[in-house]
Amino acid sequence: MKSVFLESHNMKNRAGGLGTFNYELIKAIAGKPLTDLEIYLNLKNPQKAAEEFKDIFKYKKYTSLQRHAMFRIRQKFDVWHSLNQNTKVEPMFAPGKYILTIHDVNFMEEQNEIEAEANIKIFKEKLKRADVITYISEFAKQQAHNYFQIPHVEQTVIYNGNPISTLVNFDGYNAGIPTDKPFFYSIGDFVERKNFLSLVKMIEITDGYNLVISGGNDKAYGQEVKEYIKLKNLENRVFLTGKVSEEGKQYFLANCAAFLFPSIREGFGLPPVEAMRFGKPVFLSTLTSLPEIGGDAAFYWDNFEPEYMRDFVLQKLGEFKQNPDLYLTKIKARADFFSWDKAAEEYISLYRL
Repeated sequence: MKSVFLESHNMKNRAGGLGTFNYELIKAIAGKPLTDLEIYLNLKNPQKAAEEFKDIFKYKKYTSLQRHAMFRIRQKFDVWHSLNQNTKVEPMFAPGKYILTIHDVNFMEEQNEIEAEANIKIFKEKLKRADVITYISEFAKQQAHNYFQIPHVEQTVIYNGNPISTLVNFDGYNAGIPTDKPFFYSIGDFVERKNFLSLVKMIEITDGYNLVISGGNDKAYGQEVKEYIKLKNLENRVFLTGKVSEEGKQYFLANCAAFLFPSIREGFGLPPVEAMRFGKPVFLSTLTSLPEIGGDAAFYWDNFEPEYMRDFVLQKLGEFKQNPDLYLTKIKARADFFSWDKAAEEYISLYRL
């Protein structure tokens, strides 16, 4: 029986992309026959995971000390899977196979040389260890190759699945904001690359619609967006919900007029796929991985000038309403294309080889 260690401590943060990736992949793996594999999860709260996954997995307790060389995990494993390129937790002894999953190397574009130095060092060390490298998109692969000398090891793209695998009952959900008027929706952490301010500037000149954005907004970019909303007296048209539960997210996705995601930098971009699960028109930027993920089922802005964004959204919504069956067929097919079940099978095959 092969021993497999999943460095999964980011699973605790389900509000972020990495936490969602960890949880959804592990949940899908749990549904597969694993009689030939002994899989360990590394978690801050292993008891909570054990309540859900029972004895399907074995559990190790994550502590921050594990990030330091002298406190690395000493047990030797046949396979070590580093579930993202940023984690500092590494094995004390070389495993039989080291698998590295790369989501993005955005730090090369978002940080200056001094700020990126620590991330570069961590990443280069992971590349040296890697026997197999997986990427969550072709864009993530291209981006990594653009900035780093990637070793000549097995490399493959394994797409993420759709995080909304189960629909929840949100009939009694209290949104806490007015939803009697048609609204556009977006979700994500308030960091500059999400480009949420462009949506606020668009809605400022768009009649007939409100804007709802969910996600942690207490840092610098969130404050910038809040200040603009206040400056332009948009408090009764733009609503920032903060982080929302799964029930809340699905409520807003199901009830919005369209999902807007003008991000300028994504290794994959899970929210547009979630919106497609509900058959919603999805508007994306043409940048980084988003055209790869949205395919021909999404609409794409070429720039972020407010008048252009507004006119494009209203035009495409009109086209959608004139021929909904055509668009819904594309949207639902694209949502179904991304499967955690399929992703789990591909990762497990790497563990077994």
